[in-house]
This record gives sequence, C-alpha cells and structure tokens, in this order.
Amino acid sequence: MTAIELRAELLREMSPLLDNEVAMKKMLMYVRSLVLEKKTRTDTVSSGWADRFVGAWKDDRTAEEIIQDIHQARTKNNIDVVQ
Repeated sequence: MTAIELRAELLREMSPLLDNEVAMKKMLMYVRSLVLEKKTRTDTVSSGWADRFVGAWKDDRTAEEIIQDIHQARTKNNIDVVQ
C-alpha cells in the first residue's frame, strides 16, 4: 500500500468521525499518546553506553595544548601507492 493509498483509506474511514465530537476527542487523545510514547522510548534508547563517558575526560592542559599535542603526535604516511 502506497502512502497515497493509505491516506485515502484513512480519510475514507475517518469521515464519519469528523461529525462526532466525542469520537474526534478520543482519536486525538490516542494519537497524542502515541507521540508521547514514541518520544519517551526514543529518550530511553538514546541514553546508552556512550553516556557513561560524558564529562569523563580529566586533563590539566588547555585546549590549545591538547591540540598542539595531537598535531605533534601525527605521523606521515610513507606508503607508496601504486596505481
């Protein structure tokens, strides 16, 4: 089923509900609960193993000193690439 077909099917099925205010309120509450549930589930998933390392870096050097150390530690690749 394509997205267009799904949309048409939903509109066809929902049209009787559009005149019923109580049914519309129930449907909106249901849809909102799905959105809230999805956000909550996503937040739980995102707090994974990597979050244990947030803020774990301890160093007395300044950012400039760390950058300089990284640059100095770089090595040149001496491998000849044959084409």
